[in-house]
Amino acid sequence: MGGGFPTQADRAAAAFSRQYGRSPEGVWSAPGRVNLIGEHTDYSDGFVLPFALPFRCAVAASPRTDGMLAVTSVGDDGHPQVARPVAVADLEPGLVTGWAAFPSGVAWVLRSHGVARGADLVVTADVPAGAGLSSSHAFQCAVALALLGLAGRSPGAAGGPTLDEVARWVQRSENDFVGAPTGLLDQTASLRCVAAHALFLDVRSGAGEQVPFDAPAHGMEVLVIDTRAKHSLADSAYGDRRKGCERAADLLGVPALRDAVAADVDRVPDELKPLVRHVVTENERVLRAVALLRAGELAAIGPLLSASHASLRDDYEVSCLELDVAVDAALAAGALGARMTGGGFGGSAIALVPLERSASVRAGVRTAFAERGLTEPRLFAASPSAGAGRDH
Repeated sequence: MGGGFPTQADRAAAAFSRQYGRSPEGVWSAPGRVNLIGEHTDYSDGFVLPFALPFRCAVAASPRTDGMLAVTSVGDDGHPQVARPVAVADLEPGLVTGWAAFPSGVAWVLRSHGVARGADLVVTADVPAGAGLSSSHAFQCAVALALLGLAGRSPGAAGGPTLDEVARWVQRSENDFVGAPTGLLDQTASLRCVAAHALFLDVRSGAGEQVPFDAPAHGMEVLVIDTRAKHSLADSAYGDRRKGCERAADLLGVPALRDAVAADVDRVPDELKPLVRHVVTENERVLRAVALLRAGELAAIGPLLSASHASLRDDYEVSCLELDVAVDAALAAGALGARMTGGGFGGSAIALVPLERSASVRAGVRTAFAERGLTEPRLFAASPSAGAGRDH
């Protein structure tokens, strides 16, 4: 336990010992993520710029000899939720539902890659759930690393997969087993991000660059504003926009909207123009933000964040009242830039805030929510942190 304070991995190991009366063979963990800029571009083969959060999901694990997968999730209150054990050999989409579908889906995919051993898994996490910060992907990435590690197939080891392969396997588990049509941004961010950097990722090629991004060293913080809002239309609306982007690309004769340019906006039907305009301009904003970060000009990315939100609100139409209130209040109180982050329709916004204005921005956001009768948001500063890996 570093510095006298238990890590999430320490908590998972202790919970495993309580559950089974022995120590786990190992503990693996993966972080949630914030996407600094580059929203709704990943499924158009575009550019994204996420960083890992300091909040993690940890999985303590030991192998079993009977081929069964047993998963226990331990909440903040210490109360364990025990999923019904399932045979790895029997796993098929639809067999497991609820939260247990996430680790089961990972085991199902890994089985097709030669990892079919049973395991006891105990999971703890402090990634805020339902906040659009990728708690489910942190869960799945940690499970994937744990099962691979138990099999002697850790990424980077002889015979082990690459991190990009693991990301694609986790995506398949969510797409085909859980039934969520996610892209590759969240899994890749959780697996590949490093501390004090943002990951500039070309989704099409998989090429990534770790771009220095240490806001506190420049007298700033990235304030995360979890609006606590969840909107039921998110899944269907996400699918509609994804289909719209694919249709626009087909009409333009390009593989994906990543290949579109500004002049192409006027070459598609009116209902598709806003989607094309957002993807084209958002990719441009990512490239400009990366150039500024390379030059050490962190404060200058503020207007790009705000322009991204305006595009997501007005063109892509994936914002909501709570996200707009968060962004507007942060800017009014002195943030250099602010935007929604994640899929939209709820979840979280981020604001780039000079440290000397931190208290006033936080107060301004809380006041704005209270004046509109909205649920009080959860606020915290997020420092770019380490990606997934083995802890013990």
